[in-house]
Amino acid sequence: MGLFAPRSDLGCREPAKGRCREFGEPGEVVTRMSDEVLLVDNPADGVRRLTLNRPDKRNALSHPLRGALLEALLAADIDDEIRVTIVRGAGSCFSAGYDLGGGNAGHDLPFPTTPGDGQWPRHVTDGWMGIWDLAKPVIAQVHGWCLAGGSELATGCDLVYVADDARMGYPAVRFGVPDMHFHAWFLGMRKAMEMMVTGDAITGIEAVELGWANASAPPEELEAMVLKVAGRIATMPSDVVQLNKRAVHRQMEYMGLRAGLRAGTEICALGVHTESMAEFLSEVAESGLTTALQQRDEPFDDYRTGV
Repeated sequence: MGLFAPRSDLGCREPAKGRCREFGEPGEVVTRMSDEVLLVDNPADGVRRLTLNRPDKRNALSHPLRGALLEALLAADIDDEIRVTIVRGAGSCFSAGYDLGGGNAGHDLPFPTTPGDGQWPRHVTDGWMGIWDLAKPVIAQVHGWCLAGGSELATGCDLVYVADDARMGYPAVRFGVPDMHFHAWFLGMRKAMEMMVTGDAITGIEAVELGWANASAPPEELEAMVLKVAGRIATMPSDVVQLNKRAVHRQMEYMGLRAGLRAGTEICALGVHTESMAEFLSEVAESGLTTALQQRDEPFDDYRTGV
């Protein structure tokens, strides 16, 4: 799995509406690509911060949002003034997952992926694992819901810091197979199995205890904690940090992580052809997506149907 499609042009272009090289001084907010999908600021020297900005959609990961995010990550990686990047979500949560509600209409995938069965899981897994291939560290700052594609994005980041009451899960296992099979790698076999066969979520505190996240904090203290860590990274020699990031990832790859995730995309492709998936899609067509998702979660009293 390689780096998401790198761009040779760093100037503004269509249809992405503005890949701008100027990001302002620390503390200054500069929008990029589109005011509706991504905000960019430099909250401290050497620190770039990217904010998923679809709060009314719980930061659902549409094609335009994913494209804006991946391009902004690449722009930060080749910017000599930036040493670490933070990814967070605006509003009530980090991200509730991929956009299933029509936000992709009229938009192409943000980078090409070979077609055929399994194109989608290959596409998104390549994108998130491309964060590993960036030279500089990327930190996920997670609050509220972190579900499905949102959990894949956070997992692809090098460091993960969460609010105590954040909720990370993959409810889509209740009708299909995940795109990116990170659970066994980062949560251990037993908890991975439990989450994959129930769709249940875990809290931020549990995510730290299990090893998916680095640390948790009360929601009101999360931003300060992340900025403190980012500041410590930015103080380090960037060339050394880049090598040490690579050293950790190489060890995971020698243990088989990349091969395992790639194999998982093929199982996801098989999941599309199950009877259960056909029934779910039929319910979506008949009753609408919201109703279908509510019916999916009603027996579990969580996500859309819980308190």
